[in-house]
Amino acid sequence: MKTDFLKEFLDEKYCQYASSKFVESDPIQIPHKYSNPSDIEISAFLAATLAWGQRPMIIRYATHLMNLMGESPTDFILHYNKKQRQQVEAFQYRTFTGVDCNAFMQALSNIYKRGSSIKSLFVQGFDSTGNIKDTICYFRNHFIYSNFPTRTYKHISNPECGSASKRLNMFLRWMVRTSNEKVDFGLWPEIPTSALMLPLDLHTGRVTRKLGLLTRNQNDWKAVEEVTENLRIFDANDPVKYDLALFGLGVFEKF
Repeated sequence: MKTDFLKEFLDEKYCQYASSKFVESDPIQIPHKYSNPSDIEISAFLAATLAWGQRPMIIRYATHLMNLMGESPTDFILHYNKKQRQQVEAFQYRTFTGVDCNAFMQALSNIYKRGSSIKSLFVQGFDSTGNIKDTICYFRNHFIYSNFPTRTYKHISNPECGSASKRLNMFLRWMVRTSNEKVDFGLWPEIPTSALMLPLDLHTGRVTRKLGLLTRNQNDWKAVEEVTENLRIFDANDPVKYDLALFGLGVFEKF
């Protein structure tokens, strides 16, 4: 497709899918259940962590995890103790076991109990690096504690090793983008939307290759860089808004 026509096509699909109906069928519905910014970011981070596989199952298990944490994820994290550890150690979604769940809760507890937060780490990382790849690495390095289980490393992606980091890029989209359609939250204006990277998965990878926006065969970080740079041609200030269009084309229209 010609560039002008492709932009018009993707803008149209963005308008089609950036709606409350998208929220109702997507894991982003999990943080939409909360109003406190801290509860939103913690629930969003955990929901994004579980976001692989069929979306109904992701939503089901993310909802179950939030129920284990009670009315306030923030309070649960700040008061994380032996009793709560026993609650989450029974949790399992696919390869994310109770061991992994406890490790994530302990990591979050360490962060919040020292007066920091998920937001502050990502903002500090971006302020010191100026790009999302190194920001994710910065967060990862501060998230992992001294006796973090070896098996759990795989659940906190590392773009330095080539990972596309789909789930963390999606989480950043949720937190950073301001959406008139009330899909994304816009809670972190300190990070510019222009710096965000596309959450690349099987669906968006297939669609972007079909549209000629991605030539690389692997869904890795180099592919994320290639396709995001091409999306910046259409909207330099907000390239990942097209994630909604691409995902909708891939999942709902089987494009």
